[in-house]
Amino acid sequence: MFVAPDPGRARLRNASRAVIGVALAVAVAELCGLSLVASITGGLAALLALFTVTDSTVRAQRVTTALLPAAGFPVLALATTLHGVPLARDAVFVAVVFAGVYARRWGARGHALGIFAFMNFFITQFLHARPGQLPELYAAVALALLSAGAVRFVLWPIERRVPPAAVPPAPPGTGLARPTTRQAFQATAACAVALGIGQALSEDRWYWAVGTTWWIFVNTTSRGETLVRGFRRVVGTVFGIGVGLLIAIPLNGAPAPTAVLVALCVFGIFYTAAVSYSWMMLAVTVMAGLLYGLLGVLDPGLLVLRLEQTAVGAVCAGLAVILVLPVTTHATNDMWIQRALRCVRTCTAEAAARLAGSPVADPAPHAAELELFLGRVRLSLAPLVHPLSPYRGRKARARRVLALLDECAVEVRGLVSVAADPDASHDARLAAACWRVEAAVEALLTPEAERAAEAELRPAGAAVNPARPASGPALAHLHGLERLLAQLDGPLRSASRSPLVGA
Repeated sequence: MFVAPDPGRARLRNASRAVIGVALAVAVAELCGLSLVASITGGLAALLALFTVTDSTVRAQRVTTALLPAAGFPVLALATTLHGVPLARDAVFVAVVFAGVYARRWGARGHALGIFAFMNFFITQFLHARPGQLPELYAAVALALLSAGAVRFVLWPIERRVPPAAVPPAPPGTGLARPTTRQAFQATAACAVALGIGQALSEDRWYWAVGTTWWIFVNTTSRGETLVRGFRRVVGTVFGIGVGLLIAIPLNGAPAPTAVLVALCVFGIFYTAAVSYSWMMLAVTVMAGLLYGLLGVLDPGLLVLRLEQTAVGAVCAGLAVILVLPVTTHATNDMWIQRALRCVRTCTAEAAARLAGSPVADPAPHAAELELFLGRVRLSLAPLVHPLSPYRGRKARARRVLALLDECAVEVRGLVSVAADPDASHDARLAAACWRVEAAVEALLTPEAERAAEAELRPAGAAVNPARPASGPALAHLHGLERLLAQLDGPLRSASRSPLVGA
């Protein structure tokens, strides 16, 4: 948590830029004479625009940012108009949940638009906005998106120098086999139950239960990931409430210090999001307490209610992924590990072709893709390596898999570096070494039954020759990959009653 790497200080730059973007949005709203509710709405809209728009190109990011009002404005109108009609409001909110999750099938853009639509409904509940405030809310959101876009694309265009990383696409499917469709039904069921229980606890602050459920489903695919994310959200909320009791309540909405602390919270949200969900939730919870202070409604009882609603949302999300169209953690782990291994194979072949003199072979994009796949592997294995996981044997194997895959990535990066050297010469042994790496990957991807059948058909003495000691940097990296892939066979191949992760 405290020593997480930040290559190129990307998280630091992104968090700093977010503070500037949100501050500019609020300042513009205030200069235009908008109300406090509108200014807060604008600040949150800018935060969402900077946080959720993650397209793989700057041009696509601009288009997505420009489309955010198309998703947000109709929802704002519905949420404010139906504020005094609870049954209709609740039905529309649940429909927005389903549409927002379902939209993830269209990749990063659909993901961002879905989140922005949901959060516009949530924000109107948080601020108790009324129909008469709709024009200035529209103005605040429009000004906020212009401010966020100006900071992101003009004043501090980080992505122009460092292209944004592409998000690994989820495997396609049809009907309920499509992950986004299945998750849309899970999230909708969970949010509907959370809404009912949340309203039983509080008729005014029920939305926190729905918001908790919604955000737990963001960037998760299996039930294990969802359960761990729910646990981390509750932990972050507990500590955030503790900090709020010490800071937000004594401040009592004092404008200047509250503004400074909100800026620190925005920085914390962006800086910690990629490495610790609990720390991010701590920052979110403290920021919510500070905003309640500005609105003049903060008291210890409200923070306790916030914790209760968070617990309700986490439990509802957990029950939904267990009972509604569940996806096992084992299936998700297997999918992402296989995709990472195939990427190792592709990168190796491209590097060998580049060293052989091919002008079109380029392993670098595949190496970058491997890092993204490994990020997904870490996320999917998080339930198993969690400190509270009771499966000690599986935890040890999962940690071993992560360590070996990380070492594979190191060898791949080294191989790519050698291949990028124009003076690197091709060694005739590279082709054989590359073939052995590809064969090792294929062996890991082949089901156990097929491996046994192939072994029976293989003539006696036809075993693959062991790798000879490598010489030269490229051969050394390939030999390292062979060794690591061979070591992966043990933790990935386990007894049928003791899989890497439970079904």
